[in-house]
Amino acid sequence: MDQLGVAVVGFGLAGAVFHAPLIAAEPRMRVAAVVTSSAERAAQARAQHPGVRVWESAEEMFAEADDVDLAVIATPNRTHAELAVKALVAGLPVVVDKPFAVKSADAEEVVTVAERAGLPLSVFQNRRWDNDFLTVRALMDGGELGEVRRFESRFERWRPVSKGGWREVGSAEDGAGILFDLGSHLVDQALTLFGPVTEVYAELDQRRPDVQADDDAFIALTHASGVRSHLWMSAVAPQLGPRMRVLGSTNAYTVSGLDPQEDDLRAGRRPDDGNPWGTVTPDKWGTFGAGGDLKTIPTLPGDYPAFYAQMAAALLDDAPVPVEPHDAVETLRILEYARHVATPPEDD
Repeated sequence: MDQLGVAVVGFGLAGAVFHAPLIAAEPRMRVAAVVTSSAERAAQARAQHPGVRVWESAEEMFAEADDVDLAVIATPNRTHAELAVKALVAGLPVVVDKPFAVKSADAEEVVTVAERAGLPLSVFQNRRWDNDFLTVRALMDGGELGEVRRFESRFERWRPVSKGGWREVGSAEDGAGILFDLGSHLVDQALTLFGPVTEVYAELDQRRPDVQADDDAFIALTHASGVRSHLWMSAVAPQLGPRMRVLGSTNAYTVSGLDPQEDDLRAGRRPDDGNPWGTVTPDKWGTFGAGGDLKTIPTLPGDYPAFYAQMAAALLDDAPVPVEPHDAVETLRILEYARHVATPPEDD
């Protein structure tokens, strides 16, 4: 079978841990090129992906790599839009890691360039394939919650001392901070489940002295459908709340803990190694029901590999991309507005 050659631009946490293993696990794709200026990361790429070509700059790769069919932009947030445009101008379809860009206007420009070039463009909103999200979606599709009224979702950590990476100690102008990091997932999930938003309320705080951007945030969204989404993201939560709580007119669903796929990828496991993927044991299943009539129900398996399976279908079978870029632009608009309303300008 002919495989699509994929270039991973940036081989830090996002490129090496999240993108490259999922690309390598997709039968119709291979990691053909990696862009990194780090000798250590170049050696890591060659060891993990035999036959990969390593380039020190994206510009050189775009100009010379004739065996590349897709560019994946997995660099720091502030460079996403610029590199995505360069890849599209070079004639390559593109996947951009979240957040799509630092500014929604920049993301809109990328979409315009892709549409004019007639090239597929998608954004890596991988948590649409988290096990808890898939379970909530299945419950909604089956009408088992009745009319959903409130959606509560959290990504919380206890990290009282920063690890020092750019996502924590960088500035908000660079796309650092927990709002753009974890909020990109939470807002995307809420929009995917409940549709457009009419009102946004937000709280942003810097709780640790060694960070420049927000590390503790809350967003309340009112959807046009009437559903209210309450979204928490924090690096300084000494006790973690439920991962999701969904309140409907007839039943509710509550689940704790995180989808295991991130930890598995960080540990070097891959979805094609022959072991069950994205599953959790019954003691981690969620609770469904109302009043005293409660029961534990199975959590559906998570499925990050579905993203690149759908991207391969978009390139080879003319199928839709896994995540419409316009969705990611709308997520950015909400994040920008949340930052604006949470930190209004000071009076003169």
